[in-house]
Amino acid sequence: MNDRTIILIVVLVILTLLVLYTIITYNKLKKLKNEFEMEWSKIESELKRKFDLIPNILEIIKKHASHENNILKGIIESRNKWNVASTPIQKMEASNQLTNAIKNLMMITQNYPNLKENAHFFSIRETIMDIEDKLSISVSLYNNTVINFNNRINRLPSNIIAKIFKFKYADFFKVEFESKELEK
Repeated sequence: MNDRTIILIVVLVILTLLVLYTIITYNKLKKLKNEFEMEWSKIESELKRKFDLIPNILEIIKKHASHENNILKGIIESRNKWNVASTPIQKMEASNQLTNAIKNLMMITQNYPNLKENAHFFSIRETIMDIEDKLSISVSLYNNTVINFNNRINRLPSNIIAKIFKFKYADFFKVEFESKELEK
């Protein structure tokens, strides 16, 4: 073998390793992205369930606590925010606003014995608690997958592959409160 052949073989081996590394890194990044998108779809499903309860909540407030305008306003504003939200961050902000309005509603139930004892209200409260528990778990899983993804696109040399294929950092989410706060 002459020197040219050896150099050619070395260059081909290096190029092959670079291509393999690129393919493997791309696939890992794509897998992580798919995982956090799947977790986001679970969150979005629970958020939709939560916002689907708004008409029932409004009906109950109008019957039993119609002069609680701040709560009504907060719930309606969060629904309007949800309806125009186009990004996950906007949807989570709308959800957090609804959560705070519902939390305020739960706090005022002490002032309205009829509301507190209403079976429909109790059912909605239980459903909301279930949704909040599931959201808390889903957000935790989502954030874990986002951490893995963001760490991967932040490390050398995979960050080079991430830039080439335009992988962007994913955002973290926070659930405003636990369902235990509704039990009070």
